[in-house]
Amino acid sequence: METIYLIIVVFLLCLAVFDLFVGVSNDAVNFLQSAIGAKVASFRKVMIVASLGVVIGAVMSSGMMDVTRHGIMLPLHYSFHEVMVIFLAVMVTDVIVLDMFNTLGMPTSTTVSLVFELLGGTFAIALLKMSADPSLAFADLLNTDKALSVIIAIFVSVAVAFFFGVIVQWISRVVFTFNYGRHSCYPNAIFGGIAFTALAYFIFLKGLGKSPYISDDVREWISANMSLLLLGTFVASTLVMQLLHLMRVNIFRFIVLMGTFALAMAFAGNDLVNFIGVPLAGLDSYVDYTTNGGGMTPDTFLMSSLMESAKTPPFYLLGAGLIMILAMVTSKKAQNVIKTSVDLSRQDEGDEMFGSSKAARSIVRFCQETADWTSSVTSRVPVLKSVSRWVDGRFNQQDVVLDNGAAFDVVRAAVNLVLASMLITIGTNYKLPLSTTYVTFMVAMGTSLADHAWSRESAVFRVTGVISVIGGWFITAGVAFAVGGVVAFAMRFGGIFVQLAFIALVVFVLVRSNKAFKKKSSAADSDDTYRLMMRSRDPEIVWDLLRKHVSRVQTQMADFTLEQYNEIVNGLMDNKPSSLRRVSRDLRKNREMLKKLRRQEMLALRRIPVDMAIERNTWFHVGVNASMQYIYGLMRMLDPIKEHVDNNFNPLPEELAAEYKPLQARINALLTDTSSCIATSRFDEYRDVLAEADKLKDELSVVRKKHIDRMQSAHNANLQISLVYLNLLQESQQLLSNMRHQLRAAKKFMDD
Repeated sequence: METIYLIIVVFLLCLAVFDLFVGVSNDAVNFLQSAIGAKVASFRKVMIVASLGVVIGAVMSSGMMDVTRHGIMLPLHYSFHEVMVIFLAVMVTDVIVLDMFNTLGMPTSTTVSLVFELLGGTFAIALLKMSADPSLAFADLLNTDKALSVIIAIFVSVAVAFFFGVIVQWISRVVFTFNYGRHSCYPNAIFGGIAFTALAYFIFLKGLGKSPYISDDVREWISANMSLLLLGTFVASTLVMQLLHLMRVNIFRFIVLMGTFALAMAFAGNDLVNFIGVPLAGLDSYVDYTTNGGGMTPDTFLMSSLMESAKTPPFYLLGAGLIMILAMVTSKKAQNVIKTSVDLSRQDEGDEMFGSSKAARSIVRFCQETADWTSSVTSRVPVLKSVSRWVDGRFNQQDVVLDNGAAFDVVRAAVNLVLASMLITIGTNYKLPLSTTYVTFMVAMGTSLADHAWSRESAVFRVTGVISVIGGWFITAGVAFAVGGVVAFAMRFGGIFVQLAFIALVVFVLVRSNKAFKKKSSAADSDDTYRLMMRSRDPEIVWDLLRKHVSRVQTQMADFTLEQYNEIVNGLMDNKPSSLRRVSRDLRKNREMLKKLRRQEMLALRRIPVDMAIERNTWFHVGVNASMQYIYGLMRMLDPIKEHVDNNFNPLPEELAAEYKPLQARINALLTDTSSCIATSRFDEYRDVLAEADKLKDELSVVRKKHIDRMQSAHNANLQISLVYLNLLQESQQLLSNMRHQLRAAKKFMDD
């Protein structure tokens, strides 16, 4: 029997390593985004600073392990078998939930997943124990007070982080403006002193002061002299910042790097429990049972030892820290720091990842109307009008100082890091596993709002993005709780066979996810043109990249149109409703993708030389409209065909199919030639293709008139299919017209 539990423990430890890689790959952006988003240093230097923070935070994080041991459940009344079922259910659920959300492309949080999975698994086992023993109550089995405080802390941190992000960034911007370099050194030095003191207090004085590796005498001395230490830290750090400024060192860059170290340290100290807390608790439980079991069965040996504070060996913590660093350095996810939060908080216009939603439109409209009303009120009061005009002058975005390719400036990056570090470290000191993702994201959203980064042109998209992200967080909590409870319930009743089945399921999910991620990564890495266009400051380089981007997009649209057109026609001739439904989904998906690509190209078009932009602008829009008309034309072609086939009406007669197939082949040839011309930027056969398209349109007109005459003279039951065929002929003509517009526009746009 012990062998089974040993296998479970080994499996938990293996999952811990996997969680470290996956979790850090997803969460490392939380403490890397500000430093790299503001371009304060090279990626290598930022990674070195972050790695130091991760190692120190990991070694000092043992106190957080208590959350998994007795923070949610009260192990006094749980047997060894029940505890192992809960731990296994938590880790299995964690993999399933994370894979589910990754597949759906929805945001999630490792902290929320862990807490609610542990809560769901414990809740399920507690219900079973109370049904078997009526003397037990939830208060005996669940640490309800601690669980409630953890849950409240997680969700309250969302509002707190956003609120303080808005307030602190607004004050900072009023003081420094967007042209922070033109101000005297004293505000910079004072800001640096405050930032360093805050970080020192919450991380070094509070965090290290409570570390088990510090002697009791040192901790008592730190506690007794806290005020003096803070005052000394502020004075010394302010003087150092002043000296650095005189040496022409950018104070804000230093603060951002220091904040990166602090946030990485806070992340490792707070979030390490998400990855190794449950496996190490399972290992401790196994060691306790094998050592002190004394012949007792797993169902009778109670796990009162888990009520003691965790004494995690430094070797485990250091090893976990090194794995986290390895994941940061090697993971493509971690290196791709232009993530959702950066796109939603960038100072200038960029690629808007999200569409619009009714809720976002309502919020933006309400806020705009409120702002207009406030402005009208202040304009009537001379004092308020003067103050408002002065404040608006401090937010003049024309003076913004952005490094090459930066999404926002170093002032906002510094505020992001300092605030996030402080909030997370406060949670760590109170042994509350705050979500790093929640805190850093909401701070970034608050600072971007205060910085007027959300213009009327982008506000709806960005509010939609924020709502989507927050919604994903709440869904994570519900799903993690429910799935964790169901899995624990099934394992408790199903025994070892169900547990082994879930282990096999996890292995399968991991293998499948790894393959899917590699496929997705290779597809994403194949096109970096847009990212390069937005980073480049040379208009000529942007133009060259834009030509390649437009060529690739229009080629893809021609190929996509060819594929979907054949699917529609073949679906009609072969009566295949499944292929028609697939075409419907693909058309809707590509319509949204084309909208996104059009915006990307428009942003790049504004970066090319002005005289060239004026010359090419018209042909760019003609080409884009032609690509969009491909989609709409195919939809008009598809709808009556799909309805006809779905309703199982009469199939297309053989004589009509034989009549159309030669036309279909010629349309295929023209679309192929068009795609080839655009892809190679060689338009030698340009006029021949246009002439052939005109000729085929005329032939389609003849066939269409012939078919109308046929419909008029026929008196049979094939009217429905005759109308479908007539629509096919009409839309085929329109397809050729769109093809001509696209080819002509591509030649005019791309020709030197």
